[in-house]
Amino acid sequence: MNHLLIAPVALPLTAGAALLILWRAPLRLQRALSLLASLGLVGIATALLWSASHQGIQVYLIGDWPAPYGISLVLDRLAALMLALTALLALFALAYAMTGGDRAGRHFHALFQFQLLGINIAFLTGDLFNLFVAFEILLIASYGLLLHGGGAERTRAALHYVALNLVGSLLFLIGLGTLYAATGSLNMADLASRIATLPAEDAKLARVAAMLLLSVFGLKAALIPLHFWLPGTYAAASAAVAALFAIMTKVGIYAIIRLTTLVYGSGETPMLEWTAPWLLVAGLATIAIGTLGAMASDDLRELIAYLVVVSVGTLVAGIALATPAGLSASLYYLVHSTLVTGGLFLLAERIANARDGSARLSDGKRPPPSHQLSWVFFLAAIAVVGMPPLSGLIGKVLLLKAAQNQSALIPLWTLVLLSSLLLVLTLTRAGILLFWRGPMASLTQPRPLPWLIATGLLGMSPLLVILGGPIVNWTEATAAQTLDAQAYVRAVEKSAPIVLRDSGDH
Repeated sequence: MNHLLIAPVALPLTAGAALLILWRAPLRLQRALSLLASLGLVGIATALLWSASHQGIQVYLIGDWPAPYGISLVLDRLAALMLALTALLALFALAYAMTGGDRAGRHFHALFQFQLLGINIAFLTGDLFNLFVAFEILLIASYGLLLHGGGAERTRAALHYVALNLVGSLLFLIGLGTLYAATGSLNMADLASRIATLPAEDAKLARVAAMLLLSVFGLKAALIPLHFWLPGTYAAASAAVAALFAIMTKVGIYAIIRLTTLVYGSGETPMLEWTAPWLLVAGLATIAIGTLGAMASDDLRELIAYLVVVSVGTLVAGIALATPAGLSASLYYLVHSTLVTGGLFLLAERIANARDGSARLSDGKRPPPSHQLSWVFFLAAIAVVGMPPLSGLIGKVLLLKAAQNQSALIPLWTLVLLSSLLLVLTLTRAGILLFWRGPMASLTQPRPLPWLIATGLLGMSPLLVILGGPIVNWTEATAAQTLDAQAYVRAVEKSAPIVLRDSGDH
């Protein structure tokens, strides 16, 4: 048993608890502890990424209780990829917050670590109930992070966020209860074996549970028509928090992938096949609504939030192709969009600070930001819309290529290309309003360190191009492994001293 699998859970849990105890300690000490934990998480995630690549699917049984009776953590290529992406994004977000944003309120660093705890559990857990627990941990932490710094706008956004997610949590519990009533289990590997052999009446109940869970995960991912909470929430959050929140929608995407390819991935008609048309329509509609929202935005932070919505739609459309090529393209685009939108949130605050705190595009009386910020914004815009030579182009080309010889070819190509064109115009307009208005003599030079951190995160886009070949090879292997539900089931069965139960035992 690889004990390193528990480290992404144990490290932020320990660090978060220590930071709560030390909440009166000097901020310098809190920063040091939080930074050490985040650096350690990057190292652990890197080691797990290598382990998943070379040692296959690995299972960690907490307390040595076998599945489905105990809590199991499962590491495969997909989980390792998400852990590494989270650790990298979190390190940049934390470094940016340490330039001054963490002074705005108490408990920032403890909440930050607990947020990472919830996200990491969500990616590693092999049990749907523990996925619910992970969602609650990360959501409770995110409530506090969203309110960090105070203000009426954040309080209002947090109220909407809390109310909506309480409804989501209730639906999640109802879905889990329904699924347990039909199958007698909530372990993902166990469910994959049992759902395929359910009698007709129980199969109908399990399908109802599937649609409930899919709705909840769609809410977490901000998939239309459940997307309306995201723009206001992300725009109201502080820059470092908004950057970390870029991974939050991907937790919902990850849950959709697990639900459709693993839990309901066996049997004559896997869930991904019978939900693919609905997911495709929802994904394309999300792209359209996100694009229109970005075009209508007068606030740079809100515009970037709508870009997150567009990325969610693009990811779901790729998943809906129900092919290894489509899933592989989505995984590459997931990495790209998470890092670039996270960097854009950091950059947006630097631009707003240079304009006396205003991120409104129509506020032409503000002094324009520096030339350095304008060039970084230009490169970030190229990356996020999918223009050459940056990583957005590779992600979209892979997605469009995956749609060849499929019925989704025309609608997917049309929406993706039209959205890209409209976003080019939208970001061009934003750049003109932000950088070409105001007296040029009043150019404000950015603070070096925050600007460099934001630029460093956005610099991951050209790195994704330089390492494009190995990364695409990784995502292709990851997609193939993810779509093979039986490989996951066999790994869990092999780890358990007690064989998974027969389908009639519930």
